[in-house]
Amino acid sequence: MMPDRLGVLSSTRYVIDHARHVHLAVDRLRAVCSDIARTGVSLPQWNRELHWSDGEEETAMYIFVLDSLNFCFWGEPRWTITYKQQTLDGYWALAASLRRAVEEGVPILDASYLAEMPERDLAHVLRGTTTIPLFAERLAHLHELGRWLVSAYNGQCGEVVRSACGDAVALVQRVVSELSSFNDIAHYDDHVVRLYKRAQILVGDLAGSLDHKGLGAFTNLHELTAFADYKLPQILRRFGILVYEPNVAAMVDTRQLLAAGSEEEVEIRAHTVWAVELMRRELEKQGLTYMAYQLDWWLWEASQKLPGDARPYHRTRTIYY
Repeated sequence: MMPDRLGVLSSTRYVIDHARHVHLAVDRLRAVCSDIARTGVSLPQWNRELHWSDGEEETAMYIFVLDSLNFCFWGEPRWTITYKQQTLDGYWALAASLRRAVEEGVPILDASYLAEMPERDLAHVLRGTTTIPLFAERLAHLHELGRWLVSAYNGQCGEVVRSACGDAVALVQRVVSELSSFNDIAHYDDHVVRLYKRAQILVGDLAGSLDHKGLGAFTNLHELTAFADYKLPQILRRFGILVYEPNVAAMVDTRQLLAAGSEEEVEIRAHTVWAVELMRRELEKQGLTYMAYQLDWWLWEASQKLPGDARPYHRTRTIYY
């Protein structure tokens, strides 16, 4: 699933739109990679405090549930939860809320239950300071996941994973072809842009949560791309690697909504994928070998520590990231 296989854009109207900006962005990319080469990348470890895990099959099921719901956390007021005296928001609030549900005995790891999960039960699982954005869509995703597993895989996500025979790309393709909620594609002129953010992160999460063993063992994780979301373009822009056309920059900076599937939004995501791939290639030239998904994890962790004066991420209401 390297970018050329995905059909990611090679042209642009809204991101890095002038030759001078291209030159500056390339210089910044090389400088950032030189800094990384000097200090190295400390790859984040799987967080076993906030994620739930207990045995291979059930851990894999937790990951499928997690990544069926892993999208669109922004809003005012922000959705937060309290778990073990910690106040959490965004992705970490989701991970912990699912762990909390398992600990409370809610059968969210049972496909039959997910297939008919009542709205009130999901509201209880995701209870927090406010209602999580796109609540109805999240419930629909769990219903789709549960019914799919029951009808085609004996209710076992382990069967789905084993059907890919350790091929990360094959698993991504199976998930996006059989679950509409994961089929993250866009159309740009005559291009079909296959970004597959949540399906790819599902594979990466299986590998991370299971220590690359059993259901988490894949032979070709290097074929995954970066997971194009909100936070990666934000930090790449801060590094000077992504440069927006002035009107788009103003929209992002004033938190105006970018429509899902709009040219601006598709370009931001597509160039995020390419930027991380170019970083990977530049680091390889400097003697450091990382996979795109590993750089993604490092960039995402770094994005969580941006200062308060950092320019915002783009706002798009979508189920795909």
